[in-house]
Amino acid sequence: MESGPALASPESGYGELQLPACSARRASPRRASEGGREAVAGAMAEPGAMAEPGAYRCVECSGGAEELYRDYQRGVLRIAICKSCQKPVDKYIEYDPVIILINAILCKAQAYRHILFNTKINIHGKLCVFCLLCEAYLRWLQLQDSSQNTDPDDLIRYAKEWDFYRMFGIASLEQTSFLVGIFIALWWMRPEMLKSKSDFILLLKALLLSSYGKLLLIPAVIWEHDYTPLCLVFIKVFVLTSNSQAIRVTLNLNRMLSWLAIVFGLILENGVVCLFHKMGWDV
Repeated sequence: MESGPALASPESGYGELQLPACSARRASPRRASEGGREAVAGAMAEPGAMAEPGAYRCVECSGGAEELYRDYQRGVLRIAICKSCQKPVDKYIEYDPVIILINAILCKAQAYRHILFNTKINIHGKLCVFCLLCEAYLRWLQLQDSSQNTDPDDLIRYAKEWDFYRMFGIASLEQTSFLVGIFIALWWMRPEMLKSKSDFILLLKALLLSSYGKLLLIPAVIWEHDYTPLCLVFIKVFVLTSNSQAIRVTLNLNRMLSWLAIVFGLILENGVVCLFHKMGWDV
């Protein structure tokens, strides 16, 4: 005995009759085809570099973005468009690292935003230590040039080695005082910019990464020994300019406020240097 079409329960939400599955597919072929195309498109278009809302930044306007690009597989990528400025969120994901480095050396804000917000670079600690070693080596070399003692005694060599460690400690204290001065100045001028621990960490990371210009100290000593003072001035100015640009990009400040923070950091750093001179230490 064959059963007739089953009545739909009131809770099912469909009409009075519940058609078999085959009848439902035949009733709406256009809807089925559209659903198939959407499923294929959804399977092919996989989001690339997805993260929490606002995790990435637009390199043009510094607006928040959820993704940098969308992967359509088979080597087809589509760069995300910023909702604020209607420009590509990060054009540098297509650039060669050498081009990005050149733009960073030119202190372009777009390159700084790409490096600080849209990449996962965790070398700031190692870079800071290496830069301090370069600076300590330069100071130690100048200290040895001023000393006329050529005694090859082991005790003298041991003392010279400890001079290098002392220079490294002094350079570390000066760098710390410079960063502390910047944080104090920014907290005093714009306390709302540094509300959480993550804001401090991000700014510290930006300042350490932007101090990469100190790596030029070693070539300055090796290749331009006769013009070392002039080279040191140029390197110092370049590092301070990079620090100022890093502050501007991280906190969205204008040039004047970022340079005021840099000047306050230099004042505190020079105060530490004067303290060392009063203690009779050669720095």
